[in-house]
Amino acid sequence: MQKNLEIKPIEKYVLLEQVNMVFHTKNGSFEALRNVNLNITQGEFVTIIGHSGCGKSTVLNLLAGLLSPTDGLMFCAGREIAGPGPERAVVFQNHSLLPWLTCAENVYLAIERVFANKESKAQMLARTAAAMDLVGLSHAADKRPNEVSGGMKQRVGIARALAMEPKVLLLDEPFGALDALTRARLQDELMGIMAKSGATAIMVTHDVDEAVLLSDKIVMMTNGPAATIGEVLSVDLPRPRKRLELAENTDYNHLRAEVLRFLYERHAKAA
Repeated sequence: MQKNLEIKPIEKYVLLEQVNMVFHTKNGSFEALRNVNLNITQGEFVTIIGHSGCGKSTVLNLLAGLLSPTDGLMFCAGREIAGPGPERAVVFQNHSLLPWLTCAENVYLAIERVFANKESKAQMLARTAAAMDLVGLSHAADKRPNEVSGGMKQRVGIARALAMEPKVLLLDEPFGALDALTRARLQDELMGIMAKSGATAIMVTHDVDEAVLLSDKIVMMTNGPAATIGEVLSVDLPRPRKRLELAENTDYNHLRAEVLRFLYERHAKAA
């Protein structure tokens, strides 16, 4: 009798090789990134952390295909990143919802862009309902963005991104504008959502506790200009994670201290 074989996640699922980014301005050239090399395994949750101006969002925009590197190569699922694509969905700090559409219609719009040539309207509506249910917002499907809270808007943004069935979810400080309690609740919900979806996630953050709580791997950037990856820290804490239990967990506090030590003692530009 044949045994069920566990499917092994693909290594180098997202890959950056010798990526440099130089911006040319009226005041001259600005070297934002130098020799960035990054390898992300399929299904990992990776956070990018560092001081302001270290190029965190530049890395995310490169992965999204919103910028093209000055030098270097970038790959996602074995294909070179040469521009935006539905296999990479972005959740911004500003939820970017269309105010004249309902929450469900905002999600449906993204689904229609990806699946209109392959599925019927009934199938796309079913995808919309499933995405809203995944983020716990079925009850708010017919509300417009100005009728729901900031945290709910962000969940709609996450639902919209996941409904496109991306291979990689890119999050640019999605909870940065929220109050502490809403932020904590959404962090917990995001962990559950990602566990259900199985997508690979790359998130920019400046919050150390958020990075340790959510991540499988923390990418720590050196200061700019010419920022690069200073260290990559593996977070081997078991899942599911509960924040109250982790508060007194020795391994959690050790990892948190390692990130703080890098940010405040070893954050100078790598030689």
